Amino acid sequence: MSISRRNLLQVTASGALLAGCSDGRPSGAAPAPAPGTSSSPSSPASPAPTGAPSSPPHAPAGEPATSAPPLPPGLPDQIEHGPRDRERLALTFHGQGEPALATALLAEAEKAGARVTVLAVGAWLDTYPRLARRILDGGHELGNHTQTHGDIGAMDAAAATAEIEGCARRLTELTGSRGRWFRPSQARMATPLVVRLAREAGYHVLSYDVDPLDYTDPGADRVRAAVAARARAGSVVSLHFGHSGTVAALPGILDDLHRRGLRAVTTSELLT
Repeated sequence: MSISRRNLLQVTASGALLAGCSDGRPSGAAPAPAPGTSSSPSSPASPAPTGAPSSPPHAPAGEPATSAPPLPPGLPDQIEHGPRDRERLALTFHGQGEPALATALLAEAEKAGARVTVLAVGAWLDTYPRLARRILDGGHELGNHTQTHGDIGAMDAAAATAEIEGCARRLTELTGSRGRWFRPSQARMATPLVVRLAREAGYHVLSYDVDPLDYTDPGADRVRAAVAARARAGSVVSLHFGHSGTVAALPGILDDLHRRGLRAVTTSELLT
C-alpha cells in the first residue's frame, strides 16, 4: 500500500522547531532510580523475549533481518502523521526517567491492548538496560532518541553523528537491532543535517502532530484533555516517560480513543 504525500507532510524548512522533550534534568544526565529500583546487574531479569525488534530499512551489514513489514515507498524525510483514512494512531514516548514510571505506563497500555513506540535515550538504556527488552517483550516498538539528549540541532556533523550512532550501538547491544525510528532531541523537527545523518544511519525521522506538553506536568486531566482535543486518525502523539501525570492520564486517553473508534498501534503498524 502507498501513502499519499498529501497525507504525510514533508518538511522543507531548514531550521528545527524547538519543542519540550525535557524531564527537568540537564541533557545527558542519568535519571535517578525510583525507590526500590536498582540498575545493577543483580536486578531481576526481564521475561524471556517473545519477539525480535524490527530493523531499519537499509540496515548496516550484520544487522539481523526484520520480521516487521516493510514500510511503503515515498515516505517524506520527516514523518509527522500517518494516513488519515484509517482509524488508528500512534502514541510515542520519549524514553527516559524513572524506570518504575516507565513500567507502570507500559502495563497500562498493555492492559488496554495498546501498543506504543518508545524513542529511548541511550544514556537511559545504559543505566536501565533491562527496559529495552521490557519494551519489546510487551509488543511495543523501540527507537533512537540520541545518546545524551543534547541539543542535536545545534551540533556539527561529527557530534550529531556520535549522538545517533551512540544510541544505535546501545540498542543493537541490548536487542540485536538499532531500530527503525529516530527522533531528534530538544526539537520537534530535525535540521536538514540531522535528517541526512539519520538516514545515513538507516533511520526514518519521526516527528509528531500532537503535543499535549505532558513534560510540563500540567496534571493528568489536562494531558488527557489535550490529546482528546487534538488527536485524530493518523496522528502521532508525543508523550514522555518519567512523568506520573502521564501515567495517570493514559487509561483515560485510551478510553477516549476507544470510544471514538481509534486504536493505538506502533508507528510501523500505523504506516503499513
